[in-house]
Amino acid sequence: MSDWWRGSVTYQIYPRSFQDSNGDGVGDLRGIHERLDHVAWLGADAIWLSPFFPSPMDDMGYDVSDYTGIDPLFGRMEDFDALLARAHELGLKVIIDQVLSHSSSRHPFFQESRQSRDNPKSEWYVWADPQPDGSPPNNWLSVFGGSAWEWDAQRRQYYLHNFLTTQPDFNFHNPEVQDWLLEQMRFWLERGVDGFRLDTVNFYFHDADLRSNRPNPQNGPVPPVNPYDMQDHAFSKSRDENIAFLLRMRKLLDEYPDRTMVGEVADGLRGLSIIAEYTSGNDRLHMAYTFEMLSRTFTAGHFRSRIEEFFATAPHGWPCWAFSNHDVVRHVTRWAGHGASDDVARLAAAMLLSFEGSVSLYQGEELGQTETELLYEELTDPPGLRFWPEDKGRDGCRTPMVWDGGPHGGFTSGKPWLPVKPPQLARNVAAQKGVAGSVLETYRALLQFRRSEPALIRGKSHFFDLPEPVLGFTRSHEGRTLACLFNLDTAPATLTVPGHGGLVGPSQAARIEGDRLTLGANGYAFLPVPETAVVS
Repeated sequence: MSDWWRGSVTYQIYPRSFQDSNGDGVGDLRGIHERLDHVAWLGADAIWLSPFFPSPMDDMGYDVSDYTGIDPLFGRMEDFDALLARAHELGLKVIIDQVLSHSSSRHPFFQESRQSRDNPKSEWYVWADPQPDGSPPNNWLSVFGGSAWEWDAQRRQYYLHNFLTTQPDFNFHNPEVQDWLLEQMRFWLERGVDGFRLDTVNFYFHDADLRSNRPNPQNGPVPPVNPYDMQDHAFSKSRDENIAFLLRMRKLLDEYPDRTMVGEVADGLRGLSIIAEYTSGNDRLHMAYTFEMLSRTFTAGHFRSRIEEFFATAPHGWPCWAFSNHDVVRHVTRWAGHGASDDVARLAAAMLLSFEGSVSLYQGEELGQTETELLYEELTDPPGLRFWPEDKGRDGCRTPMVWDGGPHGGFTSGKPWLPVKPPQLARNVAAQKGVAGSVLETYRALLQFRRSEPALIRGKSHFFDLPEPVLGFTRSHEGRTLACLFNLDTAPATLTVPGHGGLVGPSQAARIEGDRLTLGANGYAFLPVPETAVVS
């Protein structure tokens, strides 16, 4: 099916933390291979593999030094091929990360580029002269703190890095760079991958005139932890020139049947509008991965507004919603205070898996896994090390997957690269599998329910006007209309659901008496209703 991705559920695997097969404390491709049955049993449609390419690991693989290789830390190309074949045997598509906006500073092309201003790779990265006083060319800031410009003594110029100084940005204004990057993608398509997750897809192009960014119009009286958030990054990312390259990428993927691209769009000021622009029609990205639901905001109005605004802005576009990933605090921890942890975990699963669009789940999410509290000396993540203690970085969500209650949760026979602590150990696969009502079994039941209800995959959404903290909408497809109702708080809520057909699928703290539905703490329910039904 050429549009298998539409309404699909993708399970994100962070290779360093999924399963270690050789006892070195770091997860690897063979380990993923060994655990793929878990993902298939759960009921996902695809896996997304975070980077496994050769890298100095300054940013845990998002600093690539070879785009068509396998870092020895994760195994060999034969291991990847075996993983890919096994995934396909299990009916799982395989999507891999592509980090195209920047490379590692150890990439041979950057090493060549910095040698002189007239070598064959001299214009492959973004170089600029200093201002007369020696300062950087403009005021652009790095996501990871400080200036986005780093002085290079060999060229006597600054180079652009939107992230670490060891992650120089490619110059997408150079057609040779575009051509080469597309060929790196073609390598993996020829190998049989089913698609790509495109890291920082709106960072590809920069303003060719290097104009300084303006202040963020939403700046308040108290500066944020990271001054990056104080700028409107209109000149350093999200440039109009991106569209032409997206067209080239889509043309490449269209040469291969049933492939897909999901772009990560990170832009707090204009995220949904860019997602709409990047996914509209059939010649750009198939879908875009959004940060809109990765905040601490947990209200019915917020979730409704994000979905309605997207489809109002991009009626022909397609989003991929997520509540957690490898870059943010796990959502069960972010939304603590809105109910008991496991109740919130089950409620969040029911909501996410009923939203119009595609869905991405992050490893451990199906266990109700919480953020790991780490000491400073246990950190590896550059932002955490720089902004501690106000921002503890991303290591807390990257600790190893917990498979059982044994040493290190069954992740490794050695010392894990990040610790497995007791609160996380308690939420393991073995302890939840087969246990009715566990978070794990609830995820599996919800995924099975989603697959059995085309309305939840293909159906359009219509929201009910309900007071906080209740979120309610219908999903309708080919004569089948499901009311999806959620209580985002602990106080009971009572609703009138006229003409319903009774509870279907999984539910939590839900009781129906006549047309009256009572949702207890973090309760949720699904009910067939007439297409014109109004829940109040």
